[in-house]
Amino acid sequence: MPNKKQEDAPEKTLESKYIFKGHSINLRIDTIVTADGRRTTREIVEHRGVIVVVPLDADGNVLLVRQYRTPVEKRLLELPAGGIDEGEDAETAVIREMQEETGFKPQKLVALGGFYSAPGFCTEYLHLYLAMDLVSSRLTAEDTAEIELVRIPLTQALELVTSGKIQDAKTIAGLLLYIEWRKKNSE
Repeated sequence: MPNKKQEDAPEKTLESKYIFKGHSINLRIDTIVTADGRRTTREIVEHRGVIVVVPLDADGNVLLVRQYRTPVEKRLLELPAGGIDEGEDAETAVIREMQEETGFKPQKLVALGGFYSAPGFCTEYLHLYLAMDLVSSRLTAEDTAEIELVRIPLTQALELVTSGKIQDAKTIAGLLLYIEWRKKNSE
């Protein structure tokens, strides 16, 4: 994850006050001074790091998961993803999440970079990986019973994005970054 604080930041934090501490997120209000001297507040959601995986099977299909998302009240088609547990590194989280959500364990991982999900109010940073050489290996997690595995040919990925069938931002970003990486690495 990139450095959290920059020495030349145009805003200075005077105070941070937590108003909620939960299992997966914390919410705090920061009182700050802007570059022009104004005093104001920022509402910030703290979230540990997350991994996002572009899993490719031997036939060149991307493995997506369809799952119900309560905040938007619909089932979304997404790349496998999940939180990095306390004391866990990103690659270990990729392997665990792949086994839980897809039933496959990758034998080869390639780091494709990363990005912030919503830096205007959230600290969440997503580590993007390519997973290949998949072997069957299921881990059971309590919140994965309703996940449906969907295989799509990579050639259809952009069509699903542009048609609105994929609406999840991490999936859109992950697929686009992978497609660009693939172009550069196949030349």
